[in-house]
Amino acid sequence: MKFGSVRTSQAVGAVLAHSLHVQSGANGTSYRIAKGTVLTGEHIKDLLADQQTDIVVAHLENGDVEENEAATRLAAAVAPDAAKIGVRISAAGAGRVNLYAIDAGVVEIDETAVMALNAVDPMITMATVPQFHRTDSKGMIATIKIIAYSVLQSSLSQAASVAANAIRIATPQYRTATLIETQVGDEMPSFKGRDAMRGRLDRFGVELLERTVVPHSEAAIATALSEAEGEFVLLLTASATSDPMDVGPQALRQAGGEVTGFGMPVDPGNLLFFGQLDAKPVIGLPGCARSPALNGADWVLERLLCGISLSKRDIAAMGVGGLLKEIPTRPQPRARVLPRT
Repeated sequence: MKFGSVRTSQAVGAVLAHSLHVQSGANGTSYRIAKGTVLTGEHIKDLLADQQTDIVVAHLENGDVEENEAATRLAAAVAPDAAKIGVRISAAGAGRVNLYAIDAGVVEIDETAVMALNAVDPMITMATVPQFHRTDSKGMIATIKIIAYSVLQSSLSQAASVAANAIRIATPQYRTATLIETQVGDEMPSFKGRDAMRGRLDRFGVELLERTVVPHSEAAIATALSEAEGEFVLLLTASATSDPMDVGPQALRQAGGEVTGFGMPVDPGNLLFFGQLDAKPVIGLPGCARSPALNGADWVLERLLCGISLSKRDIAAMGVGGLLKEIPTRPQPRARVLPRT
């Protein structure tokens, strides 16, 4: 591609680099020629009549791929069979194509592939939401932008190759969930925690089944876990789970389940455990899950709901970026506010 200023009379078929205003067109009216327009003979006639003798254009050459075509082809490589992986690809405009989630879910990104794509040619770019981002239905998850008015076919082919299958949407794998709450003494827990968890599940179209409240004991929780009707099980205890041998984890083991993870380097949300009972995922929620504010439980819940397994390495990796916004109602905030004297 050749880019620069040329005589207007020589610009037929070139791509206009900067928008221009023509004061008096062929029909006697003023109009605007948008940048990116392929100039026709009529455009040139009007520009010359308006005394615009030099303009900045891009001339595409053999081996160049026009910006919109390039963006469209790259998007097709990044998300082949888009509908099957939960992605909708927009039409191209001004060298840009956007990718959207069809349904709510979690975005899975091949980070190495995206980095490789962005390293091929500075004129070829792809920006995405963060890895494992929770997206709503129709949410934008990525944008592909060709910066120049064209790119080399060789560069486009390389970018398409290294970024093949770079993005997909993991959608919810469960339809129902049971939330088990515990109580100490006769006082029933408030609906605050249940309401917060219902909101989290609603985002994914998962139904929260009837309320289950049991005494804060291993035996009672183990029985409730065994009898839970939901395909996904959540446990919100009256007292914080502070040890792998505490009441909640032990109850899961007593019910015949397995604890596969305890604690996480995300704050708020440290005091969480998860595992499984038969084929059902089980999450022991931290106390901060009673707030609708983002906490570590969200990251674990969202991935497990969408069928994404979690290893110890995955949990450890959450520490970078894991210092989240403080929840105002937290019983033990990070820093106490001293009274004014």
